[in-house]
Amino acid sequence: MARPLRIQFPGALYHITNRGNERKPIFKDDTDRRKFLGILSESNAIYSTRLYCYVFMSNHWHFLLETPLGNLSEFMRHFNITYTSAFNRRHHRVGHLFQGRYKSVLVDKSEYLTMVSRYIHLNPVKVKRVVKLPIKQQLDYLWGYPWSSLAGTVSPNNRLAFVEYQVVLEEYGGDTENGRCRYKEQIVADLTGGLPYKDKIIGQCLLGGDKFVNKIKATYLKDKDYDRERPAVGEVRKYLARDTVLDEIYRTTGTDLNEILFRPGPLRQMAMDLLYRKAGLNNPEIGRLMNIDYSTVSQGRKRFRQRVSKDQSILELWERIEAELSRIKI
Repeated sequence: MARPLRIQFPGALYHITNRGNERKPIFKDDTDRRKFLGILSESNAIYSTRLYCYVFMSNHWHFLLETPLGNLSEFMRHFNITYTSAFNRRHHRVGHLFQGRYKSVLVDKSEYLTMVSRYIHLNPVKVKRVVKLPIKQQLDYLWGYPWSSLAGTVSPNNRLAFVEYQVVLEEYGGDTENGRCRYKEQIVADLTGGLPYKDKIIGQCLLGGDKFVNKIKATYLKDKDYDRERPAVGEVRKYLARDTVLDEIYRTTGTDLNEILFRPGPLRQMAMDLLYRKAGLNNPEIGRLMNIDYSTVSQGRKRFRQRVSKDQSILELWERIEAELSRIKI
């Protein structure tokens, strides 16, 4: 598998996550958790980063972090080493605490900041022992979860000085009673209706609209030597954005997007094929997008290949959409 990209520039926004080695716990008690927060605050101050939200579970954590100085690697090196050293000293152990390199997704701040914040804040109710509970009990657990910035986002009484909660609330009317209430309502809606965050990530490392993705490609992914050093660059540059593919299917066929995605038939099979080949989505990602099992996607793509060999009208439609997509500069 290609290594994730590390695109750094001043003002970049990232969703960052890391997991305990062998998925083992990275905290043994609340003393560890408080130490983790203290080191996070210290690292944030040293590297002048801006932390918008966080959550940490028993064996992993998530941050939504902006780097005004373009120094993500330096921040993460300090944070990981400092916490690992403190944990090892306290528990008389040696060796790695975290599982390999941290993961980071470069986020389009104007479009996806609040979606990522909600995805991060919903993590506590995604664990097996909680996700099976009734919605009301899940929400009670979520609002009371102490190791997340959600409590401070919806209530000023629960805030830490080094977290910039206001930025997450801007889209909902600002850091006001109404804005906080609207954000809370959106969290409830996401919990009950789902939040298709992972389906929107391109090449394991980019989350944004076409304009943002194209700008990143043009600015940071055009050096051939860089391509050789970072194989994942080729994966990002190879594919169109998912929404670009879907928009072209809609434009050419005149069929509503919901019908294309959710109604069984040749158009949905065509969308499966094009999303796989042109947008770089795999079968599970397409399945989540269409709310079906990944094996159904595999069968649908196979049946579509059989259909185009027999149905001239479908073949012509498919070729017309292919031709339009081919004209789009990646």
